[in-house]
Amino acid sequence: MLSVFEIGEKIAVARKMKNLSQSQLGELLSVSAQAVGKWERGESMPDIVTFGKLAEVLGVDLNYFGSAQEAMPDFCKTAPSSTEPEKVRQKQGWDMSGSNWTDADFSGLHGLAEKFNGSNIKKCQFINSEMAGLVLKGNNIANSDFTGSDVSRCKFSGSNLESNTFSGCNFNSSEFIRSNLKNCDFSGADLTGSVSKYCVFHKLKLSGAALLNTAFHWGQLTDLTFESNMTSCSFTSCDFARVEFNGAVIRNTFFKNCKLKRVTFVNCKADKLSYAFMKACHANLSGVEILEE
Repeated sequence: MLSVFEIGEKIAVARKMKNLSQSQLGELLSVSAQAVGKWERGESMPDIVTFGKLAEVLGVDLNYFGSAQEAMPDFCKTAPSSTEPEKVRQKQGWDMSGSNWTDADFSGLHGLAEKFNGSNIKKCQFINSEMAGLVLKGNNIANSDFTGSDVSRCKFSGSNLESNTFSGCNFNSSEFIRSNLKNCDFSGADLTGSVSKYCVFHKLKLSGAALLNTAFHWGQLTDLTFESNMTSCSFTSCDFARVEFNGAVIRNTFFKNCKLKRVTFVNCKADKLSYAFMKACHANLSGVEILEE
């Protein structure tokens, strides 16, 4: 359950992602800039109707605001879209959308089709499950275990993922859009070809994760350590704070409009191209050795 301070932080992050000032957001919502400031500082919260308008203006699902949704009546909650075209399903289709799941064991689950939107999931197990190709929109998933599961080609949109275990998972070609990932374990996960846009990554475990053709766009990365080799990855318009690259070998990796001043490099190696990109972003490269061609 998110606190009022965490909800305020999420409002601030989404506002900045839209490049809006507090005053501009207030005008769009017909409230004062001071009111927006109080929300973001956790001194107050929007009312039920304003939460709906806020989600629309910021381009997020209501579930993005976490526990704030629990105080809202059903008519204020965003339902899964009915305009998406139907696809042929060869597997059994189980609709798990709009549900609350706690302490459930779904290990080895198969045949989810696409129905997994707008759900609150806590302390559940999805170990070694087949979840490839799912569209997960507006989910709150916390303290759950997905170890060894296939979540390739999945799309996490407007979701909150907190304190989950994704070790050894296959995230090949998956997407993370406007989502928040906090205190999750991605050790040994395959992130090949995965893409994130407008996401917040905080205190993730990435030891042994496969980073190949992995892309981060317009993201906030805080309290992270990259220990794995990195090849043909890209970071565009990302903000780094308390991020460390430790023992990583960085090849053919692109950095553009990134803030690397607060990034620490320890015993790293990089090819000349990657080194040049990092230098252009004002990184301290004293801990980086240039690889011989």
